[in-house]
Amino acid sequence: GLSTGQRVVTVQKGPLYRVRGSHVTLWCNVSGYQGPAEQNFQWSIYLPSAPEREVQIVSTIDPFFSYATYTQRVRSRGIYVERVQGDAVLLHITELQDQDAGEYECHTPNTDERYLGSYSAKTNLSVIADTLSASMAPQALTHAEGEAMELICEVSKSTTQHTHLSVSWYRLQGAGESHAEEILTLSRDFVLRPGPSYTQRFLVGNVRLNKIGNIIYKLSIEGVEPSDQGQLYCEATEWIEDPDETWKDISHKQTGRTSLEVMSQGNLSVDITAAESSLSEGDTLQLNCVVGAQKSISRHFQVLWLLNSTEVARVDPHGILILEDKYEERAKLGQLRAFKSSNTVYVLTIYEVGLEDNGMYHCSVSEVKTPGDFHSIQTTLSPGIQVNVKPIERRMYLSVSTSTPQVIVGDALIFLCKVQGVISHVSVQWWHLPPQHPGPRMLVATLEQDGTLHLGSAYQDGRTHGNLRLEKTSSGAFTLVIPNTLDEDDSGQYGCEVTEWSKGRSWTEVGETTVTVNSMGLGLQATLRSRVATIRYGQNFELICQVIANYTFEEVPVSVGWLFQPGPPTGHYHKLVWVFPNGTVVWGTVLPHFQGKAQLTKAATSFRLHIHSAAAADEGTYQCEVEVWRRNAPPLGQPAATTKSNVVGIKVVLPESKLQVAAEGRSVEIAGGADTAVECRIAFAPNSSQLAVTWYFLPPPPADAIPLRIIRTDYSGSLEYGAEFSSPVQKSRFLSQRVSSNVFWLRILSVNPRDQGRYYCVVEEWLWLVDGWYKLGEGASGRTTLELKLPEHELQLEKTNYSISVREGEEVTLSCLLQGAHLPATHLSATWFRGKESSCVNPLLILHCDGAIEYPQESLVGRLQLRRPTAGDFSLTLLSVEKRDAGVYCCQVQEWKQQSEEKVWDLQALAHSGYTQLTTIPPESTVLSRICSSPSLLNFMLWFPLVLIFLLVLAVFYWYFKFRK
Repeated sequence: GLSTGQRVVTVQKGPLYRVRGSHVTLWCNVSGYQGPAEQNFQWSIYLPSAPEREVQIVSTIDPFFSYATYTQRVRSRGIYVERVQGDAVLLHITELQDQDAGEYECHTPNTDERYLGSYSAKTNLSVIADTLSASMAPQALTHAEGEAMELICEVSKSTTQHTHLSVSWYRLQGAGESHAEEILTLSRDFVLRPGPSYTQRFLVGNVRLNKIGNIIYKLSIEGVEPSDQGQLYCEATEWIEDPDETWKDISHKQTGRTSLEVMSQGNLSVDITAAESSLSEGDTLQLNCVVGAQKSISRHFQVLWLLNSTEVARVDPHGILILEDKYEERAKLGQLRAFKSSNTVYVLTIYEVGLEDNGMYHCSVSEVKTPGDFHSIQTTLSPGIQVNVKPIERRMYLSVSTSTPQVIVGDALIFLCKVQGVISHVSVQWWHLPPQHPGPRMLVATLEQDGTLHLGSAYQDGRTHGNLRLEKTSSGAFTLVIPNTLDEDDSGQYGCEVTEWSKGRSWTEVGETTVTVNSMGLGLQATLRSRVATIRYGQNFELICQVIANYTFEEVPVSVGWLFQPGPPTGHYHKLVWVFPNGTVVWGTVLPHFQGKAQLTKAATSFRLHIHSAAAADEGTYQCEVEVWRRNAPPLGQPAATTKSNVVGIKVVLPESKLQVAAEGRSVEIAGGADTAVECRIAFAPNSSQLAVTWYFLPPPPADAIPLRIIRTDYSGSLEYGAEFSSPVQKSRFLSQRVSSNVFWLRILSVNPRDQGRYYCVVEEWLWLVDGWYKLGEGASGRTTLELKLPEHELQLEKTNYSISVREGEEVTLSCLLQGAHLPATHLSATWFRGKESSCVNPLLILHCDGAIEYPQESLVGRLQLRRPTAGDFSLTLLSVEKRDAGVYCCQVQEWKQQSEEKVWDLQALAHSGYTQLTTIPPESTVLSRICSSPSLLNFMLWFPLVLIFLLVLAVFYWYFKFRK
């Protein structure tokens, strides 16, 4: 654990193994020191025979540091220290001896203010025998250029330690040359690495190094070159991996040298001849390229034929012909031929020459070592020979027409091309230029001279345009038929190009015509109508989809789909039914009830949907969709055109409701704590209908109070309570009961003062109509007013009205104090209400006479506290006031007495407190916000400046008139 600023000496990690007699280096450096940048180093050794005894070797500061054993070697520079930089050195031992084995120590004298850190480091060096050997029999070799050569090098070692070998072959240009050129090396990692001059020959396999057995390394050169000439030898290197994972070469051995002399085969001579150099169009041109060379039979030549310095053809050493693109087509037609007649004679023949064959011809001959070699030994260009071709005069007449100048998508296009004035074979090419895509013309088809048909890329797939036909119908007449047009892009210009070929020359004439392909969507429209828009339940109705287009539907496949959106509109249409061109009818899965009651018919361009026995589920908006497919083509994939009609709304009127509900009002007065029932009487209802009853409660004034839903019994008998009556206590007190077929009761158990108000029922008539229950109508009963009959005894509550302001987040206590005593053997209950504008209608907290507390509004649980420091104190504490807590608060206290024989609580008296107006103040409330919240203060602040200005004007006039007098 060294800290910053401590001296650290580091020496090369050991143990190290080095060969006897080799040049050895050991490195040492120091860091974290103080003092001068140039530090001194002292090297010592601890011999295996005396491991505790230091033997000083050499120092950078003390010339007399060495012991006698090393003095002579240090003075003669057999051992010396090389300074790499100020704080790093290398110890050199130029010729390692057996007695140099041991533990070496590198020491740095102190230059710091105090001793801190390490000042020396050690490493072990072992001396091993040099067992590497490399040998090659000395030879003097002479080879002809291109011949193969092999050399053998024997390399061995018997080192005990794990070492690797690398073997390299080198070439010296001459006997006195000192710089050797690397030929090929097998590295210590067993990777072959060629020298820069031999890379290309190594990559093609002409230069190789093979290991045979354990000690033999063979160098092979397939074809020697003049550049290989010189002194060749083999060098072996032994490598060992040091503990720091670096590889060190510990021994080198070179073999004797072999002399190599390469004899050149001499230069090439090339000549070119022509049977006839002045020709007419259609004649045959034959050129001969003759190669002159010694021993030509065993040599390999590649010949290029050139016209005006541009390559025409190439013949490789195997005689294989390679043509340029524009000449390859002529060779396929039999108009050009190039071949190897012998190893020294090469022939180029052009049949039916044309004007493009005019010019200067050459042949170029390159010699290569092997047939597959890309590197040429030498290249010779022949003299040029001028070839002249005279033209022949010819004239053609051509016309193009079409029998289908205007069609719709899916129709066929038919063209006729007539040519006059030809006397030999012709080729015909048809092309197309779309109107909206100016640019290169698109090939449709080509009919060659021999009758071979080639289709353009866009017409090769018969599934798109059909099986295109290009035929010669008579002498000079050619017909093109495109069976199927895809879209408007098939419009435009179609051209016919006829070329006559005769004796190597061609004559071309071009003609054009124009066609228009109209979209199947052009003029396609659909109109939907119905004779009636309002249908009585059970009646039939019919929808008519009328389609018009610029073509007749008898000639094209048509599919019609009917779409439906149930009312009220949702924005999404469902597939009702679809009729395909082959007559297949597919019904939608979302609305299955239509399948058994809908009828589909077609007449010319009119499609009809007939619905039998309309039901409520048939009410909604309808739409038809028409798809048109290409003529004379199976309806596969996407249609050629699609259109949707307008929408038509159909309303289904349900049967009229017969329900009648008694509307007479009544009043009920009852003692507190007793049970009562509110009646709902049905005056008339059909036996086939089912009834649903909902009971409502209207609290006491104000008159415009919102009705509160108590309980609903649907036509199946399921119960659902309103939000204000959903607590377990309320559910146990309010019961809905059907007394008879035409009488419903709302039973109220243990009536208390909060139950006072008006009650009524709403009755709904429901009828099952084929696909479900439907509501036909509803009726409301008269109001039944429920009042409590109170005894003469009254409770005395404080009636004072208060107005309180409290900041949000704080707590407030609202007063409710009972004045005087209550009757003996009675119990008190209390209810707190909140409302607006001096009206308390919403119960917040209910204290029952048995001491239980009920919270009608669950959100206030935990924020309301009824502390009751005395029996008559029912004050309410509201914690953590919020903005929504603002309003009018009041309490109601009831006095109850239990009848022992019936265990029923009777209401003895009740009283209401005064009102408390609670106003909340925001937390960040300021003086300005108080002013803005007070209308009187705000009006004062607005008018005060105007009043001051008015008084100032009056004063000015007063003094003005006073001084004038």
